[in-house]
Amino acid sequence: MSTKTDTPRDPDSGPDNGAQGAADGGTDLGAAGSQLSTAPREDISFPSLGPVGWARWFWRQLTSMRVALLLLFLLSIGAIPGSLIPQTSIDPVKVDEFKGDHPTLAGLYDKLGMFHVYSSVWFSAIYLLLFISLIGCIVPRTWQFVGQLRGRPPGAPSRLTRLPAYTTWRTGADPDEVLGAARQLMRKRRFRTHRSGTAVAAEKGYLRETGNLVFHIALIVMLVAFAVGSLWKSEGGKLIADGDGFSNSLTQYDDFKSGPFFDTDTMEPFGFSMKKFDVTYERSGPQKGTPRTFRANISYFNGAEGKEHSTAIEVNKPLDIADSKVYLLSHGYAPEVTVKDGRGKVVYNGAVPFLPQDPKNFTSSGVVKVPGAQTKAGKRNQLGFQGFFVPTFGGRGSGSMFSQFPALDNPRLTLTAYHGDLGIDSGLPQNVYKLEQKNLKQYKKSDGRAVAQMMKPGETMTLPGGDGSIRFDGVKNWASFKITHQPGNGLALTGAVAALLGLAGSLFIQRRRVWIRAEKGADGVTVVEMAGLGRSESPRLPEELSDLAVALAPHAPIAADPGPAADTEPEDSAEPTDSADPADPSEGARA
Repeated sequence: MSTKTDTPRDPDSGPDNGAQGAADGGTDLGAAGSQLSTAPREDISFPSLGPVGWARWFWRQLTSMRVALLLLFLLSIGAIPGSLIPQTSIDPVKVDEFKGDHPTLAGLYDKLGMFHVYSSVWFSAIYLLLFISLIGCIVPRTWQFVGQLRGRPPGAPSRLTRLPAYTTWRTGADPDEVLGAARQLMRKRRFRTHRSGTAVAAEKGYLRETGNLVFHIALIVMLVAFAVGSLWKSEGGKLIADGDGFSNSLTQYDDFKSGPFFDTDTMEPFGFSMKKFDVTYERSGPQKGTPRTFRANISYFNGAEGKEHSTAIEVNKPLDIADSKVYLLSHGYAPEVTVKDGRGKVVYNGAVPFLPQDPKNFTSSGVVKVPGAQTKAGKRNQLGFQGFFVPTFGGRGSGSMFSQFPALDNPRLTLTAYHGDLGIDSGLPQNVYKLEQKNLKQYKKSDGRAVAQMMKPGETMTLPGGDGSIRFDGVKNWASFKITHQPGNGLALTGAVAALLGLAGSLFIQRRRVWIRAEKGADGVTVVEMAGLGRSESPRLPEELSDLAVALAPHAPIAADPGPAADTEPEDSAEPTDSADPADPSEGARA
């Protein structure tokens, strides 16, 4: 927008003076333009906060509800990698496989702590900040709520007609009688009441805020429970064949991990042995091969001198013993073998667990390691056998060594023999299900073929050179169990139930206030006013107010309308004297 002025220029002014005048004119126009606004001019100077001020600002931001919700959202987002990426604490084998398949991505994940999400620095930081934020939110709100419970309902507004729910009528009853009946009625409806002057104030729905506080406290309880469970937990696995047992000591576990505060010296003395594993499968139809019976029959004891008891562990039906739970995880087969060395001495006899490679029909692989074997001459000659086991062999005409069914219908064991040094004495840990062939030699036949044989139960494979033999005696079932100690489970369950109850209360309970006023009108007839206000929008408030008015009507019956007099102007004496004023909804909201 341009502005044109009729101010004459000084004739003696040169170009420079003209430019200066233009500049002055621009300055004057800016000042004039600023006077067009009616807003007051404010020169604000912000004081320096200082360390205490910044700390207070940070605390207020951290304890605000929006930051608590943001941290809760970040916690849920941060938990997603823990369910998608293999975790070292759960399955270190899968972690190693992932690192081998994706070396570049694995290096990035290692730096970000993605293989141990729940114990990483960034996840712990979110966890602790959320914990502090919830406490900072709850403590002041709790004290405020306690103050509200100890206080009285607020007095009635001067103009009840401005509230969202309102009704009025005239009655011949005395105002004190009406207010007394109203107070008694509100108490029966579980309202907190208070009489102030010519009105009764009543309030109800405090459980809404109680539910809100219970919900947030329950979140803290669950966070504490998760922390307790992570710091004092223990978890281990054990594979047991039919007839074998387990006792709760560190050396008995196949794998074991625990929280940083768990003390292995405090492990409870208990144990169990597996008498027999029962498993049956669907024989026909679309679900052929699906397990129908999957049960481990065990005997267990609790305490160093505890009596033995018999029970069964099934999937989703763990054994609860000594504050620990024993879960049944999986099942497989363990071929029983007897190994003799070159001297004819039995150097190994027992069941060897084979791991399923085909989870449907249980084609399994495994190894037999015999470190104590010797030759005929008494020289050390450790033996090793790499094998495959199928519970149901389809026959030589089937063209496949894979199992045809998971049950033990036609078991076969195929072994390939090795001898030499198993590497057991090297001091390095070995996988019991893998044969280290670095220092081993494969047995060869005279024609150069490898010494290997498929055997039925009862058959024997003889080693060349009189180095011994191995006999396939039979098959046992094995089952793997997980023994867990989670001290925070009960606390977490309590917190979860309390959170659901608190959330239901905060969502479905409506906090509202009702005022009942009774005063004598100009004609001596009592005018009753009743109004209600909800702390949040509620379509049921007018309905509830109507119900209260109907309940109060027997104590304050409606008076007959005398009608207007002939020599006077019509007047509705039941209308409050302030009802003609313009309505202002903000007053009702402030009440």
